[in-house]
Amino acid sequence: MSLIKDKIDPQNLPQHVAIIMDGNGRWAKSRGEKRTFGHKNAINAVRNAINACNEINIPYLTLYTFSSENWNRPAEEVDTLMNLLTETLLLEAEEIFSKGLRMHVIGDLEKLPSLVREQLLQVINLTKENTKGNLVLAISYGSQKEILNAVKNISSDVKEGNVDVENIDEKLFESYLYTKDFPPIDLLIRTSGEIRISNFLLWQIAYAELQFLDVLWPDFTKDIFFQCIVDYQNKERRYGLTGEQVKIQ
Repeated sequence: MSLIKDKIDPQNLPQHVAIIMDGNGRWAKSRGEKRTFGHKNAINAVRNAINACNEINIPYLTLYTFSSENWNRPAEEVDTLMNLLTETLLLEAEEIFSKGLRMHVIGDLEKLPSLVREQLLQVINLTKENTKGNLVLAISYGSQKEILNAVKNISSDVKEGNVDVENIDEKLFESYLYTKDFPPIDLLIRTSGEIRISNFLLWQIAYAELQFLDVLWPDFTKDIFFQCIVDYQNKERRYGLTGEQVKIQ
């Protein structure tokens, strides 16, 4: 039993945690291996994050699996990542289903190889009735493109008379995002020591707590995740208010 897990207040959990899974390449390089070796050894860290969320009943977990910019990486690495994604989906689909998790995917799926896209749709369909929790994979995802697509679609609806300009507010804008059916991000975690967002969920993290960890992603454990939740619970979330105002609410 994790002693860190015991410190978590079940009444004060984030509803949506997002993770930028960074450091696979450096982890492999430190062992004298190619970057692809790091990607292959990152699967256990993914399991740790999913299982940790499942154990303490966090309803939404979003993982930055493959960014729109990652297509510019060396062809060998991209091919390895796509093959690994397919293999992982085949191996983990039953596990995800048995945990009662529903899988979602956000991003430009049209750019994915057809086999990867088919596997994703199969797992999405397999888990669509599950209600224990939600696993969201951001694949071929870029937040700036997501926001631009939303602007274009709103503009089109305004032009066609389906939306009144005066009615455009935060809630309406969010209804045009990939994440329209999900709650906003409460906690964003990034591994590897880098302190940047990397075009990930820029709108959705407006009031999120941000945690940047020195650990490389393949070394990510459930206890590390639980410690992130403890640290999150020790923060006062103000949403632009003063501390005194928050206490009165």
